[in-house]
Amino acid sequence: MSYEIYDVAIAGGGPAGTSAAINLAQQGFRVLLAEQKRFPREKLCGEFISPECIKHFERLGVANEISLAKGAELTETSFYARNGNKVSVPSKWFGDDRAAIGLSRAEMDRALLEGAKRTGVTVLEEAQVVDLIRDNRRVVGVQIRASEEVREYRAQLTIDATGRTRALARKVNRGRDSKRRARFVAFKAHLQNARVAPGVCEIYFYPGGYGGLNNIEGELSNLCFIATARDLRHSGSNPEQIIRSRVMRNTRAAFTLGEANFVTSWLSVALESFGRQELVPADGLLMIGDAAAFIDPFTGSGMLMALESGAVAADAIGKYRDCLAHESSFWQLANRYRAHYKSTFDSRLRVSGWLRRAAFVPRVAETAISFFGLSDSLRRRVAQATRRPATGSHYGRSLIPSQDRPKEL
Repeated sequence: MSYEIYDVAIAGGGPAGTSAAINLAQQGFRVLLAEQKRFPREKLCGEFISPECIKHFERLGVANEISLAKGAELTETSFYARNGNKVSVPSKWFGDDRAAIGLSRAEMDRALLEGAKRTGVTVLEEAQVVDLIRDNRRVVGVQIRASEEVREYRAQLTIDATGRTRALARKVNRGRDSKRRARFVAFKAHLQNARVAPGVCEIYFYPGGYGGLNNIEGELSNLCFIATARDLRHSGSNPEQIIRSRVMRNTRAAFTLGEANFVTSWLSVALESFGRQELVPADGLLMIGDAAAFIDPFTGSGMLMALESGAVAADAIGKYRDCLAHESSFWQLANRYRAHYKSTFDSRLRVSGWLRRAAFVPRVAETAISFFGLSDSLRRRVAQATRRPATGSHYGRSLIPSQDRPKEL
């Protein structure tokens, strides 16, 4: 079988995959990006883009396209307890005094994928990775099915950016990385006539889960919410029944959704777990985005973490590019990536885990909202802890011009 050769092959064309692809192509790597769907396509997501993402869009060369999509400006996020009490977090606390953006994944992902093509990345759409290519235990590329044909693409390094499915990692760990029973299910749809406050992303806590509502482009709103698998079964797997029986037990949600009508089909996905996964499941294979770690959606930092993780991986690969061709030295790159990832993300994942435990218990959530409402300073520190790298992280230094960076130890 004939094959093509690349420096890096990436599976998954979402924000993590395109971030890694563009960052690598900008460094002169020959990159293949394989996406299972054809864009634009809808994707289950809160569709909240935090202000820090704008710097990433600028570096990736897609800021103009994002601006032209005319997403909604979101100046704050308000968290509502079941009884209607709320606490708010201004978007400007997160970076550069800018607003967040409410924008559909269809528009954002399209802009990023087109940006990858312009940067010289080879992009394959409707291309499914059906297997990994291995040389002994080392991953050396992927087999991809496109147009009913399976072809081989060899690469010195392969990246899994397939999201929570971790499609490539599961091929490595056949029989050992089997799916666990999902405790939660997430749903998403676009709607009209929601009475969400202009410029606000609203988060609702209710028994068994939480949900978010904010405006996006085209005078639409996006509703994304989480429910337990048990509640799903009791509702007959009907998301609108769950909204009535669970989500609208939050008094604010009952008001904002009371006269809304849904204009898109429901998307749903089972959630097995939150938090970190194995970053390097095999020699020659790295994980990024939700495949590496799934952060709690109510933090509003999912898109940021996806873009950052792609940049973190590209930074490690760029610094250790000579390790790509040598099996014995690959683990220098892998260890760099693990350390880089840990210093950038572990603190925020830990804080988000603490907050999640409160979010799923309505009375605790109500107490927390009342408590955090007492102090702007405390609220700001906790909010920033869900998205900022630890002080002195490698990733933080990588954003500093090279002449100003401290020397590597």
